Amino acid sequence: MSAVSTRPGSPSAPARRDAEATKAAILKAARHLLARHAHADITLKDVAERAGVSAPLVLKYFGNKESLFARVMSFDTDAAALLAAPLDELGRHMVRHVLESQRDRGADPLLRIVFAPLHGDHGDVLRANFRAHVVDALAARLTGPDPGLRAELAVAQLIGLGVMYGIARGPRLRDAVITDIADRYGPAVQTQLTP
Repeated sequence: MSAVSTRPGSPSAPARRDAEATKAAILKAARHLLARHAHADITLKDVAERAGVSAPLVLKYFGNKESLFARVMSFDTDAAALLAAPLDELGRHMVRHVLESQRDRGADPLLRIVFAPLHGDHGDVLRANFRAHVVDALAARLTGPDPGLRAELAVAQLIGLGVMYGIARGPRLRDAVITDIADRYGPAVQTQLTP
């Protein structure tokens, strides 16, 4: 057996993983599993295998299963991107964001909420985070009457779109150009945002 040099910069030094890419892969794997299985049925080993890493690496970055899933059940980062447009352009932006997230990442920033009933008490955490990070954050941006109700109606439209695109996999919707869908569906969402 020959010795392997591990000096930095040596041609045979083991490749180092990009920490941020690894964390993103772990979170993506955990989200995928959480959308398909009850929280109690998912192990760190399952997450690690899906992410293509070792279980100890999952522990290194997230500490334990509860910490990992607390992060997965948070909507704060996804909500920030979903709501990152001026109010008068927000409906179209949100439609485009939901569809592009599905197409490009295979994950909808909102659809995790659909699976809350699978997760028992953890579903309550998922629902509370969803309301705080998505619905209440949107309502806080709205002016005029009933901002909370209008935010819930707008988000309901987006969830329906996400379900048809990502779960029902409507073939005509999936074949359509996303900007065309945003042009058609965005104004319907926008009527709740700027009445």
